[in-house]
Amino acid sequence: MSQVQRMSRLMVKTLRDDPADAETLSHKLLVRAGYVRRTSAGIWSWLPLGKKVLDNISRVVREEMDAIGAQEVLLPALLPKEPYEASGRWEEYGDLLFRLKDRKGADYLLGPTHEEIFTQVVKDQCTSYKDLPVMLYQIQTKYRDEARPRSGVLRGREFQMKDSYSFDTTDEGLAESYALHRAAYQKIFARLGLDFRIVSAVSGAMGGSASEEFLAPAAAGEDTFVDCPACDYAANTEAVTFTASVPVADAPGPVEELDTPDTPTIETLAAFLDVPASATLKNLLVKVDGEITAVGVPGDREVDLGKLGEHLAPAVVELVTAEDFEDRPDLVRGYVGPQGLKIRYIADPRIAAGTAWITGANKPGTHARNVVCGRDFEVDDYLDVVVVEEGDPCPLCGTGLKLDRAIEIGHIFQLGRKYADTFQLDVLGQQGKPVRVTMGSYGIGVSRAVAALAEQTADEHGLCWTREIAPADVHVVAAGKALQTELALEVSEKLAAAGLRVLVDERAGVSPGVKFTDAELIGVPHILVAGRRAGEGVLELKDRRTGEREELTTAEAIARLAG
Repeated sequence: MSQVQRMSRLMVKTLRDDPADAETLSHKLLVRAGYVRRTSAGIWSWLPLGKKVLDNISRVVREEMDAIGAQEVLLPALLPKEPYEASGRWEEYGDLLFRLKDRKGADYLLGPTHEEIFTQVVKDQCTSYKDLPVMLYQIQTKYRDEARPRSGVLRGREFQMKDSYSFDTTDEGLAESYALHRAAYQKIFARLGLDFRIVSAVSGAMGGSASEEFLAPAAAGEDTFVDCPACDYAANTEAVTFTASVPVADAPGPVEELDTPDTPTIETLAAFLDVPASATLKNLLVKVDGEITAVGVPGDREVDLGKLGEHLAPAVVELVTAEDFEDRPDLVRGYVGPQGLKIRYIADPRIAAGTAWITGANKPGTHARNVVCGRDFEVDDYLDVVVVEEGDPCPLCGTGLKLDRAIEIGHIFQLGRKYADTFQLDVLGQQGKPVRVTMGSYGIGVSRAVAALAEQTADEHGLCWTREIAPADVHVVAAGKALQTELALEVSEKLAAAGLRVLVDERAGVSPGVKFTDAELIGVPHILVAGRRAGEGVLELKDRRTGEREELTTAEAIARLAG
């Protein structure tokens, strides 16, 4: 038998107005409905209603992870420096890592993710191929020192996450573990009621090769992804690749220097020469691990610094400063061209051999025309580094791509042997020789899923949860009079006896209007009202999502809701 939760005893304080600092819909509604409370920037307390939703999501995740044979563990959140130093992530994570010292001066961190520690656990516990494959997971608090925590629980410094890891002796085994997780994620997000897309992604600081993200389309999303309307292609913008198909000019003439005073930007240059920006070559100077490097892209495109960083990881990429130009008089700010440069030159594939460009002449107030790739300058490395734009060709079929915003709710990686190599994770193979283990890593943002669901399902009246994760199955409202309250409590007990989770609003001295407003704001899937026909034993059942209403007797309401 389920319990009845009375609103008069529930610690919940709803708000009529949005919090002043809230920008996203989920942030506004989760605070207004009394699900969460801000403790500090990026740090949130989960109140009773919010904790129920969080636990329901965790339950669904556990059920589906257990169904594929994964085993739940719980590792510490406070971790020693040494494993992360060995993997290189003590430095790679940079300022995102929460670092601290104990009273003896030893270095520790608060775990952002646990590849290193899981690898060490398996190294200690599994010694033979007979012990593998094994899949382990935990649901735990993670920490990242976000520079600008915002959007409520969408981007916090402390958050709930399910992270799991697979350990196999063969690449084929890893592919199977990856497929099991991929299918489990699809079931999890479908059960939660999320609209989601599976897109190609980059691995970043996690390392490894194959990588896919699970994205929930939402206006509040911080990820941008592309979707092809003609085929199944979808990818994070940082993972989109471009195959060059650039028309080459016929027999371009010799390089011609042009007097172009006061034209340090593409916009001023194109206007001065009356040419399209696409005819010019933009050369962005960055520092890669401190070494000045030029990145060339067509003048009408922008360099995606995130994509560039992913290509060059683990190297640190940053923009050059005015001081850097002072130390390099050969680099003329606003007039840099690739011809004659004494630095590494990276170019987008659109800067193909034989293409001719208008670009800087490496002299103040001067540009050059007919600068041909392969004749007047060479490209050291071709990398797809431009910001993807709406209408760019799909890498699979060539149709113009569409851009959309989304919230990342899951990410799966085929890590391979990166961490196994670091920690020498071997088991004794069938032939009696050591075999290096291969790994997968799989994450779900549990607390982020709460916000994603709120973003996708809420309406103008408030939250609108799916039954699987709602804090209750039905919200019973007593309109106010003694007879109505008596009926509301009676039907609540009968619904609980039928196995339903019940929230009943029997608060005395609270107007029916406030109760109805709170019921819609809290967002339980069904609202059952003991109102004007309570004396006849008739209640009104409202579907929170559709707004449909019908009058039912107590027995009919119980049968309908328990069915």
